[in-house]
Amino acid sequence: MIATGFLGEAPYEVEVLTEAHIPQLMILQQEVVAALPDKAILQPLDEDELRNILQGNGLMIGVFVKGSLMAFRALLKPGVDEEHLGLDVGLTTDAQLKQVLYQEISNVHPQFRGHGLQRTMADIIMQQVDTNKFSVICATVMPFNIASLKDKFSQGMHVAALKYKYGGKLRYVFAKFLNEEVGHFASEVELSMADTEDQQTLLNEGYIGIAMRQYESEWLVKYVK
Repeated sequence: MIATGFLGEAPYEVEVLTEAHIPQLMILQQEVVAALPDKAILQPLDEDELRNILQGNGLMIGVFVKGSLMAFRALLKPGVDEEHLGLDVGLTTDAQLKQVLYQEISNVHPQFRGHGLQRTMADIIMQQVDTNKFSVICATVMPFNIASLKDKFSQGMHVAALKYKYGGKLRYVFAKFLNEEVGHFASEVELSMADTEDQQTLLNEGYIGIAMRQYESEWLVKYVK
């Protein structure tokens, strides 16, 4: 057990997960997907992908209420290939790429949404990262997946790229450099999340996205340089 807390009046415990938890993980993912109005938002991990992380290629924590798994969050140590997210955020050498962890899937049972568990798990799992081995956290998020985008910005991650990944799916590529402080910015611009080309132009010019907000019916992303 690495942390405890309360979800309303229900006490919970947080544990580092092992392969023994795979059956519970599979069931929880099914329950989460079943409750989503847009099931394309979440791509569950299959048993082999879960096992890969739990066998030492990453880290996974779970939130238990009365012994039942109600939420989990994962970090993945990816293999080095041409699709590596580190390449999208400016890393160039194999040594740098091997210091990257991906923020993988994060699931919360519908019964316990609205308690800030996504952010709580993010804080807890980041405390488990060995910063002597890993220096960059990366993630991808689909535009207009508002909950996931807010989750990434709330952790101090920034948009480093907006490009087509995974066979043609448009994704924001987020990064957080664990051993670096974000400096001061000389300029800032807000663009509509729907404006893909202008966002890509700014990112290619060295801007990064650091926040988002809703203005009337539109979502805006704040870019700085």
